[in-house]
Amino acid sequence: MSILHKKKITIEDFKKNMFSHPIVGLTAYSKNMAEIIDHYVDFILVGDSLGITLYGMKNTRSVTLEMMIQHTKAVIRGSKKALVVVDLPFGSYQQSPEQAYKTSSIVIKETKCDAVKIEGGKEMAKTIDFLNNRGIPVMGHIGFLPQTVNNFDNILIKGFTKEEENSLIYDAKEIEKAGAFSIVIEAVADNAAKKITSNVSIPTIGIGASVECNGQILVTDDMLGLTYSLYRSKILRKPKFVKEYNKFFHNFFESAVEEFAKEVRSKKFPNDEYSYSKKIKNIRFLNLKKK
Repeated sequence: MSILHKKKITIEDFKKNMFSHPIVGLTAYSKNMAEIIDHYVDFILVGDSLGITLYGMKNTRSVTLEMMIQHTKAVIRGSKKALVVVDLPFGSYQQSPEQAYKTSSIVIKETKCDAVKIEGGKEMAKTIDFLNNRGIPVMGHIGFLPQTVNNFDNILIKGFTKEEENSLIYDAKEIEKAGAFSIVIEAVADNAAKKITSNVSIPTIGIGASVECNGQILVTDDMLGLTYSLYRSKILRKPKFVKEYNKFFHNFFESAVEEFAKEVRSKKFPNDEYSYSKKIKNIRFLNLKKK
């Protein structure tokens, strides 16, 4: 079911869980991608996953605040309806609530985004409360926390034991109590994610979690198969929860690049259609149509 939003999605929509359908989220790091997905999603996450998908890093820990700000500015230019949430990068909020507030206020002031996302369970409740009381909307993130690891090998799924399940539920409750408007649950056993969702009143967003979460998110580059080269070269291993909705998308890109290269080398491009070969008075750079 595709839903085209007629109005801008707000934090209140999430708080009141006003959605009559499972919430849909995808990542974006550019204006063009934001424009494409904006019509179909409820929120766009400018994720620190950009360090991996765009910059070829092996983890998200080297992503800087400046990188996040610049990419968010681009996404904001392309998004009109979806709620835009920004990952605070590693090291920019963990030290103290005051540090988190300083970082969040810079991000929101410079980018005009709608909210920030921070990783962590009960240990981040004080920070979330501090931000919430100062008007900073926060999306929580529990389960697997990408910013806590240097590589993604041998990551174990949480929530299969009763102890882990109870710990995750407690994390979610503390985050909700602190004022988060939503929680991302990543790489958590299906049954545990289902119980977390039933134990909190704010929306849960699954990524590698239960279909019973209130919504789902994927990294757009993964979903489109654009990270194929990373998995093929074994820089990264493809997560089990990633479904490629266009497994041959990368082939279209490669085919286009191959055709372009061939035409340039054979001097078929640019031909008269794509060059200024004729003397036309007041010829313009852009191919503007006459009104």
